Amino acid sequence: MDVTPIPAVLRAKAQWVCWRTEIRDGTHTKVPVDPVHGGYASVADPETWGSFTAAQRCRRRTPDIEGAGFVFTADDPFVGVDLDDCREPATGAVADWAVDVVRRLASYTEVSPSGTGFHVLVRGQVPRGGNRRGDLEMYEADRYFTVTGEHVAGAPTEIRDRVEALTAVHDAYIGAADSEEIAVDGASGQQVPLSDEALLETARNAANGDKFRRLWNGDTAGYPSHSEADLALCSLLAFWTGGDTARIERLFARSGLVREKWRQRPGYRERTIRRAVQGCSDFYDPGQ
Repeated sequence: MDVTPIPAVLRAKAQWVCWRTEIRDGTHTKVPVDPVHGGYASVADPETWGSFTAAQRCRRRTPDIEGAGFVFTADDPFVGVDLDDCREPATGAVADWAVDVVRRLASYTEVSPSGTGFHVLVRGQVPRGGNRRGDLEMYEADRYFTVTGEHVAGAPTEIRDRVEALTAVHDAYIGAADSEEIAVDGASGQQVPLSDEALLETARNAANGDKFRRLWNGDTAGYPSHSEADLALCSLLAFWTGGDTARIERLFARSGLVREKWRQRPGYRERTIRRAVQGCSDFYDPGQ
């Protein structure tokens, strides 16, 4: 980890832990570790935290330690904004929604340990009305943030005051969750009275059937990332199903584009399908 980009205001705090990956209930989990004594750390117990220097020393001397993390408390002014499943590590392609959030917050931003997301640190408070929606999460206390030092080029190098920006992002992506779901459900044209097989056959034989067949078979050629191909197929399915979100998810699961990200990330599935339905201006009408 390159410690140089990490803001000095964070390095000065004795709120650091280390972490390693353990499998718990079949899931890979980043477990916090006491950087001084080597046991498990707790975000509720300052005795299990240490200085930034202690965390770096622990990383160097302990083979299974994978990184360091900063613990948020009610006594500090920091808020962590976690953007997950929005970046393709191989190409660096970033989802539009993540670009929007990072630009609005305009504060210190770095790539997450997996390379598939971002962590943004700001000064402010998490607005009321929940702190998570899909792949976006905000927290200000009783949690720790993995810190990589992999600063995002073009983002500020310091942690800035962003109270108003946090509120705007929260309103756009978290606070309006209920109304967004209603909007998606209400966007359906009409229930399409065809079986799944008949509907798929109709899509294959349509004017843009070649495009549908390529995507259905898992061909991502011509798309900047697999995620863009996912959205393209969901958009076609949104048209053919009349915007039926449950049916889109069921059909997509049979396509050649399905991968672990789709199976294991409900937030990613939900967001992709929502974008597809909201972007569909017309729906298939079997009667026409």
